[in-house]
Amino acid sequence: MNTLVSTGTLPADTRIDPPGRAGERESLESFLALQRQSIVYKASGLSDHDAARRLLPSITTVSGVIRHLADVERSWFREVMAGEQNIAYRWSDDDPDGEFRVSADDALDDIIADYLSACAESNEIIASHTLDDVCVGRDNRFTLRWIMQHLIEETARHLGHIDVLRELLDGAVGE
Repeated sequence: MNTLVSTGTLPADTRIDPPGRAGERESLESFLALQRQSIVYKASGLSDHDAARRLLPSITTVSGVIRHLADVERSWFREVMAGEQNIAYRWSDDDPDGEFRVSADDALDDIIADYLSACAESNEIIASHTLDDVCVGRDNRFTLRWIMQHLIEETARHLGHIDVLRELLDGAVGE
């Protein structure tokens, strides 16, 4: 990817269309997949420089939001749902916004690849549980159903941030 110039356009739209009639699990899985695909779709074509550009008083950037979402996927599915420990996050008690700290030296393609890897890890955990399974990690008051609904909400909310940032960065707009 050219690290200096964004395309100003979005790629061909190959995102899934969730079925209009499906069971609960298929609906949750397909809406989560759509939100995840939309994150990548809306970031595609941005330069590394633009993806790391701050346009707001906060440290919110496209690259930072995607890094945040990768950490959120790992936190909720691997740590909370599956009970894995010692997962490496970019945030810490000393730097709670660590995942948002990016620069133009951070390749957007690498950040997206890490996000897609986190989503694949999450999908393995989703496939190995029923919707009613209770978390075995640090907070066992949640079910897989709740976590999936939360990730749809969290991802969609941050997709809105990326959508606005993308339009401000290079004018690209789209569904």
